[in-house]
Amino acid sequence: MSFTAWTQRCVRQADCILIVGLADKGTGIGKIEKEVERLTIRTHKELVLLHREGADRPKNTVSWLNNRSWVSTHHHIQCSKRMFIRRSQYRINELYMKVLTSEPLIHTDFSRLARWLTGTSVGLVLGGGGARGAAHVGMIKAIQEAGIPIDMVGGVSIGAFMGALWCAEKNVTTMTQKAREWSKKLTQWWRQLLDLTYPVTSMFSGRDFNQTIFSTFGDTHIEDLWLPYFTVTTDITASSMRVHTHGSLWRYVRSSMTIAGIFPPFCDPRDGHLLVDGCYVNNVPADVMRSHGAKHILAIDVGSQDDTDLTNYGDCLSGWWLLWKRWNPFASPVKVPNLPDIQSRLAYVSCVRQLEEVKNSDYCEYIRPPIDKYKTLQFGSFDEIKEVGYNHGKTYFAGLLKAGLLPIFKPEQGKASHPHESSCYTFTDLAQMVCKVAHNQYIDESDSEEEYEADEEDAQEVGYASEPAVGLSDTEKTSLRRRRVGGSLSLSENELESENEYATKS
Repeated sequence: MSFTAWTQRCVRQADCILIVGLADKGTGIGKIEKEVERLTIRTHKELVLLHREGADRPKNTVSWLNNRSWVSTHHHIQCSKRMFIRRSQYRINELYMKVLTSEPLIHTDFSRLARWLTGTSVGLVLGGGGARGAAHVGMIKAIQEAGIPIDMVGGVSIGAFMGALWCAEKNVTTMTQKAREWSKKLTQWWRQLLDLTYPVTSMFSGRDFNQTIFSTFGDTHIEDLWLPYFTVTTDITASSMRVHTHGSLWRYVRSSMTIAGIFPPFCDPRDGHLLVDGCYVNNVPADVMRSHGAKHILAIDVGSQDDTDLTNYGDCLSGWWLLWKRWNPFASPVKVPNLPDIQSRLAYVSCVRQLEEVKNSDYCEYIRPPIDKYKTLQFGSFDEIKEVGYNHGKTYFAGLLKAGLLPIFKPEQGKASHPHESSCYTFTDLAQMVCKVAHNQYIDESDSEEEYEADEEDAQEVGYASEPAVGLSDTEKTSLRRRRVGGSLSLSENELESENEYATKS
């Protein structure tokens, strides 16, 4: 690649520049990349790391980002094997003709990138609620079955844990297994006894709790998750809310799950500030998700519901009177909050107003599964709570779909009579039109016929995920026709200018 006049013009006029790299290669900065940065200092730049399909979890992302301080965000994209196989120009042309007539797959990473670039991302927000967070696993399964893609995830407390699991695995089965194993550890009373400490700051030292979270995530960084992710904590040193999008995953998940009085505040490894549960400031951070660029937001609330029908005991209250009421089997019961209840309600006062704003907002879908009967520490009922969340989600989305209120993410059945009819496709399909993967210009006659035929079979079975199936413009058709006839995958500068003039006139 050389910086021709046309290349420099394109770079200067760009709204966003994608810096694409192979994740398994070196993280150094190339000559072309340095030149792009020199020419476009103020242009928005994003890093796209390509991974082979079925590859292990991303790693070393921090090194990529540290070498590129001008990058505002990054994306991990899994690619099919055909992206890494050299092919002749004729075979690439023939392959792309099949791509253009196949149905797009909205759950792939390329579709996620397209939605991000067009401002139509779908965000999932998972609230806190202790053991009731098992319902998040069932809800995610229901969301997937409803055909709704998940482009970014944010969580608080148990929602931070479950959200991080999904971003790391992107597989409901594996996520369920790891969440179940972790919940089982919290029911082992002997672990709790060994972690007891003198209660100056907290009842437990937190050492065993740290180990359970570390054994789940390992030494992974938030940057190495497949999906964009954030978690929220309460900074009691600065008396503020903190949003974490970088750094050690298990540490910030642990910080967001730190219940005051039960576990000691976690020291932020960056500045030493003391962090506790994010539920105290924002239990369902849909507003934070919106600020991160999500247009469609699903907010799932599993928090506890406080009793409001408390007993009116008058101007004063005697503890001895309450003790008598509790032990006397013939006395009428009274509902009076104890000291921990009062402290908990005071801590959540600021969160209540924010939650009401989320419920009444028009930018998110607020969902609350029927899990009120389960206690905060009832981790032994993981599978039961998970099924409650799944059944509620399945019924909820089925009802929205029947009422016509659920966003459609797939082409309407029976209307796609022609592959280029764009009227029957929604924004997620149209978003794929911006996601064109550029191939290198070379001819490699060493391609085996078996590999080529295997790619054709894959295309017929599952469709192609990286290219659109809709709405080619006349300019694109002319360009594609010239590529097929001339056997070239690129246009000269004069041809590009003539194409631009033609599009302007039409």
